[in-house]
Order: sequence, then structure tokens, then C-alpha cells
Amino acid sequence: MFRGKNYKESSKLVDKQTLYDPAEAFDIVAKASKAKFDETVELHVKLGVDSRHADQQVRGAIVLPHGTGKTRKVLVFCKDERQQEALDAGADYVGGQDMVQKIQQENFFDYDVVVATPDMMGVVGRLGKILGPKGLMPTPKAGTVTPNIAQAVKEIKAGKIEYRLDKTNIIHCPIGKVSFGPDKLNENFNALMSAIIKAKPAAAKGQYIKSCVTASTMGPGVKINPNKLV
Repeated sequence: MFRGKNYKESSKLVDKQTLYDPAEAFDIVAKASKAKFDETVELHVKLGVDSRHADQQVRGAIVLPHGTGKTRKVLVFCKDERQQEALDAGADYVGGQDMVQKIQQENFFDYDVVVATPDMMGVVGRLGKILGPKGLMPTPKAGTVTPNIAQAVKEIKAGKIEYRLDKTNIIHCPIGKVSFGPDKLNENFNALMSAIIKAKPAAAKGQYIKSCVTASTMGPGVKINPNKLV
């Protein structure tokens, strides 16, 4: 695999065999960032669970203390009389049946998060095959199916993120931008890890957090010592 000059330079800062304390890991991520744009810092957490079993799912949502550094576009499904409420809270798009048709007929995807009131899920459910594979289907667990749409929209705009296992039992989440600096990244990291640890399924056996790696968009991965988390 070809690696650019900047990546090779950044890699010299990281010892692949070392499991770093979280604070040190984010210091390295910040120093290793060589891109000309403000890179996103991501966290990849491998869990000792089996996502194929319903009782071992790990999923939830959390508002990061310092947000993600990215403002996400929000689409809200609600009845006509509540659409202004959603717009006032900061929703980018609102609609009902009209929005379902727009998505079905025009492949409309100019949004990052979908929120729906419970009384609209009968309508939104028709979009399951379209929104589901993109990870956009609203769910009560993620707080995106809720009667309190104003609060949901404000939290998403403030930096609420959803965490969920993929098929390989790994959670991938953005936790900020390189420009945040090590301290803010560490605080966001601690908030997310606390939520993941609290969400540990009763059916999970053995070591829960198998590995934890952070990296900026263009930078090398830095391994974080999982024993320093629990």
C-alpha cells in the first residue's frame, strides 16, 4: 500500500507496539496531523461481544462535551402543526408524506440525521430499505424517535453522536477535530467511553473492550491502553 511522505513522517511519532495512555495518544494525534485541513479525529473500539446476538448489541447516543466540530444537517418527520417547532429548533428540513416521496422519487439525501415523532413512524417505516443501509433510520435507542423534537434537534446540532456496533463488533465514532487540542479530545473520548462501558450487555463475557485506536483523517492509528479506561 502506497503511503505519502506526510504519513511516513507522522508514523515515526507512533510506536506500533505501545499502548498509550489516552492523554498521550491525543497529544500524538495532534502532533502527527500534517494535512492542510482540520482533520477529524476518530475512535475505533473493538468490543468482546457478538453483534449477531440481539442480547449483545451495543448502541446508544451521547452529546459530546465539546461537540464534533461538524454541524450536521437534520431532517425531521412530523405532523404539519409541529413543523415550525422543528424549524425553530434548527432543523434543516421538515416534512411528512411529501418528504417520503421526495426521498423515494428524487433520491434526496442532503442530511446527516433523521428525527421522527412516534406518530410518523408508520410513514417513515416505508423508507426502511432506503434509510436503513445508510444508517439513517430513526430509532428510539438513538433518541431520534421522540415526541420532543426540539430537544432532539438542538442536541444533534450541539454535537450528539450515535454509537453502534458494526458487523465486526467495532464501534467507529468521530470525537472532534485536530484543532480541538489534546485536552478537549480527551474529554470527548472519556464521555464516549463512559457511555460505551455503561452500555455493556449483561450477556457479554470476558474482556469487554478488546482494543481502542484513535487516528486523524490522514494520520496513523494510535493504540490506547484499554486497561486505563475501565
